[in-house]
Amino acid sequence: MGTFCSVIKFENLQEVKRLCHWGPIIALGVIAICSTMAMIDSVLWYWPLHTTGGSMNFIMLINWTVMILYNYFNAMFVGPGFVPLGWKPENSQDSMYLQYCKVCQAYKAPRSHHCRKCNRCVMKMDHHCPWINNCCGYQNHASFTLFLLLAPLGCIHAAFIFVMTMYTQLYNRLSFGWNTVKIDMSAARRDPLPIIPFGLAAFATTLFALGLALGTTIAVGMLFFIQMKIILRNKTSIESWIEEKAKDRIQYYQLDEVFVFPYDLGSRWKNFKQVFTWSGVPKGDGLDWPIREGCHPYSLTIEQLKQKADKRVRSVQYKVIEDYSGTCCPLNRGIKTFFTSPCTEEPRIRLQKGEFILATRGLRYWLYGDKILDDSIKEVSFSPSDVSRIRGWFPRNCVEKCPCDAETDQAPEGEKKNR
Repeated sequence: MGTFCSVIKFENLQEVKRLCHWGPIIALGVIAICSTMAMIDSVLWYWPLHTTGGSMNFIMLINWTVMILYNYFNAMFVGPGFVPLGWKPENSQDSMYLQYCKVCQAYKAPRSHHCRKCNRCVMKMDHHCPWINNCCGYQNHASFTLFLLLAPLGCIHAAFIFVMTMYTQLYNRLSFGWNTVKIDMSAARRDPLPIIPFGLAAFATTLFALGLALGTTIAVGMLFFIQMKIILRNKTSIESWIEEKAKDRIQYYQLDEVFVFPYDLGSRWKNFKQVFTWSGVPKGDGLDWPIREGCHPYSLTIEQLKQKADKRVRSVQYKVIEDYSGTCCPLNRGIKTFFTSPCTEEPRIRLQKGEFILATRGLRYWLYGDKILDDSIKEVSFSPSDVSRIRGWFPRNCVEKCPCDAETDQAPEGEKKNR
């Protein structure tokens, strides 16, 4: 009994910690400001207790807020679902088609990926979202997408109220200043008159809330469009990227093969029902997935293994020539390096002169790769998974190519394009 209580307390503590992050604080702050100001302004513009329209308007505002918060907290606290620790396929021979996660001590189930932030392998991982401080995946994909739909709709309603409130209040004030008769006519059109004064502070706050509402509508609305586009194809953001890399790999090596995404069931409605159900519980167990006819059950994971092997072949070994502290935007590495820091939550790695790095991809002024911790290994012909490593971004001007790689024309993924 004591153990059970301690587990509950630990889980509650983890939930509280999940809220103590800049993402949820900003997201909930925007929701609170827009909802509160919309309710206050609706009282100014359309008094809810005297008219049916005003009552419906006020109830709808409350409804938006409740539904937005419900789906937001569902996405945050229900979570994406994690691959069980130590998981392996029922048929041991299938393990040859899967990657192995050393952190979770388990094979990566189809469509799962390891999240560095959550430190677990996430089922059907789409991405790690800082706004919910959690991953979007198998269990919470529907709640997350509904939040992306409801937030812009609620903000559009709130923005309409903000505009109408500022218009009617300013119109009444200008009418009173220019012609007393006009305010009588305006008052006759608006029954009953507002009972809360609308001063300069209220106007500034409403204008600020309007900006938040419009910004949220555009930003979150675009995210909703992207999510629905991949849901109707029964993909995730990561899987869309894997498919693009598969096409690039086939084209780069001029291979006589075609990659077919196995989880697109051929019908948008069937794909839609894989995420959205009447019960709210997604189909399946998050480990086994229906595939389209003619596809191998592990065709996606096989493609991932091919891409991983290709990455090792095309990776380039560098030697650190100058120390790097691991800061996000280093001032001492040059203005261009400072302002072109990768816009990602992926880590930066600290470098010391004389260390070796195996770079796998890069930008113009930054590289991403694995720090080789075993000093006895100085050749590029090994697998990064065979040695201890620390992965992350680092400035390009801190390193130089090793002689064995300087003679070749190979470059990290993305480097050739940026030359």
